[in-house]
Amino acid sequence: MPMFYQVRLVIVSVISTLVIITALGWWGRELVGQLLLAQLERGDNEAVATEQIINVGYEEHITEMVATANQAVVSVIATRDVPVYERYYEDIFDPFGWFGGGLGVPRVREQGTEEREVGGGSGFFVSADGHLVTNRHVVADTEARYSIVTSDGAVYAVTVLARDPAFDIAVLQVVDEVATEFPHLQFGDSDRLRLGETVVAIGNALAEFRNSVSRGVVSGLSRSVQARDQRGMIEQLDRVIQTDAAINLGNSGGPLLNLRGEVVGVNVAASLRAENVGFALPANMVAQIVRSVQETGEIVRPFLGVRHIPVTARLAELNNLPVSYGALVNRGQTPEELAVMPGSAAARAGIQEGDIIVQIGDRRLDQTSLAQAIRSFAVGETVEIIIWRDDTEITLQATLSASP
Repeated sequence: MPMFYQVRLVIVSVISTLVIITALGWWGRELVGQLLLAQLERGDNEAVATEQIINVGYEEHITEMVATANQAVVSVIATRDVPVYERYYEDIFDPFGWFGGGLGVPRVREQGTEEREVGGGSGFFVSADGHLVTNRHVVADTEARYSIVTSDGAVYAVTVLARDPAFDIAVLQVVDEVATEFPHLQFGDSDRLRLGETVVAIGNALAEFRNSVSRGVVSGLSRSVQARDQRGMIEQLDRVIQTDAAINLGNSGGPLLNLRGEVVGVNVAASLRAENVGFALPANMVAQIVRSVQETGEIVRPFLGVRHIPVTARLAELNNLPVSYGALVNRGQTPEELAVMPGSAAARAGIQEGDIIVQIGDRRLDQTSLAQAIRSFAVGETVEIIIWRDDTEITLQATLSASP
């Protein structure tokens, strides 16, 4: 074929391709728009983020989302009165001037106290009236005074409403009287997170760089890790979210956000043995704590009322148990420590000593602990409990009460 025809065919093919792509683009955008409209009419919140990404572009959407969310993220500052010491030299007795009259013994004396910053972290507003969330270890010092610094530099005094003894979460409240409503974040559904999903972390990195932003993906789900704070205290964290979005010292208590700007986790720890391996407490658990404090003024969580030991493969083998997982209802070391607490939800449901609890609702105890499974439900909620008793599987109903 002559070169002229080859070039002509190439040009025609390119033009035809461009026409087809353009037509498909118009048609595709119209189709996507119709699908988004249908989703929005059904109340699908994911459609909102998807529509924004299509309209403004992926990068622009993230920057706009961060700009909005950043207004609700704060730096938490801990201060307290600390002694101030003065160093001086006390002259020694030198009647013959052997030491030139200038030798003295170094001494230190206290010169009163002054307020100093002794710690801090990150937090974020969860209501317009000034409720905030942070980590418990950020506000662990009960003798300290706490304040927050917002993204625009405003400073407010806060009080600690509740420190959760079971999770590394605390709820704060602005005590200063303000005439404005605070911008705040909404909780998303952390149970819907998927591996590889894009997330954004915001916080007071290194307690120096306020409202720092990092982006990454969800790199793991339902992790169990041990975290150590600066005081050397070790805490077991279960069912946490793993992310490669950089979480540094000072980011503790800041939000982990999805592309809709919803809080899907609260940043809590980072691995010092690896790069960009951080962890966040799941939003669904944090949201329950916040609701409890807002409604009752304290943290109230569901309670079953049994003492138990985890069933392991070794325990099952030694005792010829029918299953190798679950929670064996067992009394404590003293006669007073009953296996089933009288009047508890477990007692009302008919659970007995020696039963093996293998499932609470949809939570199988080969995938989570009994305590974690119970915490995923609300006070007053009736749940289905599956137990093994005398080699027989039995299903019971229990209405969870408030933890005493």
